[in-house]
Amino acid sequence: MKDKRSDYKTLRTQVAACTRIMNMEGLIDYSGHISVRLPHNNGILIQSYEDSRAALEPDRLLVCDLQGTVKSGPKKAAPPREVFIHTQILAARPDISTIAHFHPEIATMFTIVDNQSLVPVRNHAARWVTGIPVHPDPGHINTIASGSALAETLGACNAVLMRAHGVVVCAENVPSLLIDCIHFEENASTLFRAAALGDVIGLSNKEMEGFLKRFNRSAHVNKLWKYYVDRAANAHIIPRSWSEALFDGGELDWSG
Repeated sequence: MKDKRSDYKTLRTQVAACTRIMNMEGLIDYSGHISVRLPHNNGILIQSYEDSRAALEPDRLLVCDLQGTVKSGPKKAAPPREVFIHTQILAARPDISTIAHFHPEIATMFTIVDNQSLVPVRNHAARWVTGIPVHPDPGHINTIASGSALAETLGACNAVLMRAHGVVVCAENVPSLLIDCIHFEENASTLFRAAALGDVIGLSNKEMEGFLKRFNRSAHVNKLWKYYVDRAANAHIIPRSWSEALFDGGELDWSG
């Protein structure tokens, strides 16, 4: 069993890599943030308000408690102003470990039009079989009360749209979170384009449940995590020296 320092190194590196990859993929730009619950509920890791998402370093991440108070990190660094998205959802949902808040253009459009909800239309969007609720408040989630209200809208779902604002995606670990965020905007893009062709037939609950019964989520996540990390390394978005931490002690072969 790894000690806490090893866990923290892995989590720090995964959050930094996930942030840089989401920036590379156009999901996170100058804004947006990722958090992960620390072992034994010892707070969360999250980036500071000021640090660039394009060049986030693992050792720049802050440790905050579930009230959003900084417990450790670079001197004078402050958490994102919407840190309460993360603290209040993680407090309400012990079944999830990591959260992304970002502002995807296409998915967000579905919060500002009549008679067109964002529904699963691609097979991997079966992840949201329990629904994609829309939080009605477009304002910043910068208080405990507004964070709690967002957590209530999310409920037991794995994603929530924020009207005219963005999205929150939740997952069990950082690699899964990255893949879910990518699939979330892929699904929105497909629905947006398909609607131009005619009436869209979304996936039924029966279809999604059938897909999930045969779907190996762990294998899918591992495959895509390696793919996106490899792309980012080859593009010099993330350093190859992060390999061991990114793969939880296993080296990725970048020689091929």
